[in-house]
Amino acid sequence: MFDFKTMRLFFSLLALAADAAVVAAVLLAIGARFSAPASRVARQIRDGLTGWELPFAFLVAAVSTLGSLYYSEIVNLVPCQYCWYQRIAMYPLVVVLGLAAWKRDRAVAAAATPLALIGALLAGYHYFIQNFPQFGSGQCSTTTPCNAAYFNQFGFVSIPYQAFSGFALIVVLMAVARLNSRDKTA
Repeated sequence: MFDFKTMRLFFSLLALAADAAVVAAVLLAIGARFSAPASRVARQIRDGLTGWELPFAFLVAAVSTLGSLYYSEIVNLVPCQYCWYQRIAMYPLVVVLGLAAWKRDRAVAAAATPLALIGALLAGYHYFIQNFPQFGSGQCSTTTPCNAAYFNQFGFVSIPYQAFSGFALIVVLMAVARLNSRDKTA
């Protein structure tokens, strides 16, 4: 049931769903600046997410963390140096966002956003050097090279891609939390 092929597909589909949400949010945010109907839709979505931004962000961080632990501790894929850096950015988000969701404290977005952005940059660079190894700084180590992908689901989804998708969705959810917090105080 929880074999590597199934779990790889599951985490890859979650990454693509996160990507779809991020792209939709960005397009809607841009459209809202130029179109009243898009602005109304964006507002309805933000209103619908009110109170759920932090629990959803916590869920994304928790699933991302569990996914990384599944790959390393159950499947025995050895994390490379960049994978460790991404974990350093993701793992604290589970605690920070979990506590913030429990306390309903949207102010945590100011702390969580930079951590998620750093993680997204690391994951994005890692994905880039996997696909264009000539631009990387070489191998992180001889045993676990950073430019090698353990898999490419659908021909493009690798572990750093999945991490990037999780970080990007957390950034979007933190932006919504900040907007909703600002609206609440205004």
